[in-house]
Amino acid sequence: MTNALMQLDANETSAIMSLQEFLDYDDGTDARYELENGRLLLMPSESEINRRIAIFLIAYFLQLGIPFYRLTEKTEVATSGMRPTVRIPDLMVLTEELAQAMQGATRSIVMLDMPPPQLVVEVVSPGGKSEQRDYRYKRSQYQAREIAEYYWIVDPIQQKVTVFSLVAGLYEESVFTGDAAIVSPFLSELGQESELTAAQVLQI
Repeated sequence: MTNALMQLDANETSAIMSLQEFLDYDDGTDARYELENGRLLLMPSESEINRRIAIFLIAYFLQLGIPFYRLTEKTEVATSGMRPTVRIPDLMVLTEELAQAMQGATRSIVMLDMPPPQLVVEVVSPGGKSEQRDYRYKRSQYQAREIAEYYWIVDPIQQKVTVFSLVAGLYEESVFTGDAAIVSPFLSELGQESELTAAQVLQI
């Protein structure tokens, strides 16, 4: 068992961490953690397909004119709830206001007192717990964070892209598969010249 995993096991039996304790936490390794309801959650290594999907979307958004400084991978985002939670989406698109608020920060994290991101993308990793987090827990947490559209779940396992849009405080979802063009207010606002299909995003 690695030092990071041993440290995580020890932490799971300890008291719940505050947000500040999480921000101060350092186990002396390169391991990355999320904070889930006050408890450390060790993040698995990234799969190659997940990496390629994230890079593809970054390149696509750049072509649509989104400035590079508003595109970020692995930036943390604090969400509201009974206990502190910090997620690490695969990709985020920042609003101009949020990009300015984060300029010069010593840690790449969207705090609760900052504006929400414009878009959050989660790429599902294999495993029931990962899927449950992306489809259930993170959905409610990002909804509470009032991320306006824009929460995408890219699922290479089930071969689908789910787009969530915030309507009257609740997410409404649309699912796209195969050669279906992804319909999204976010994409419409960017004035895309050609359709983006689920197959393109999923690297089929």
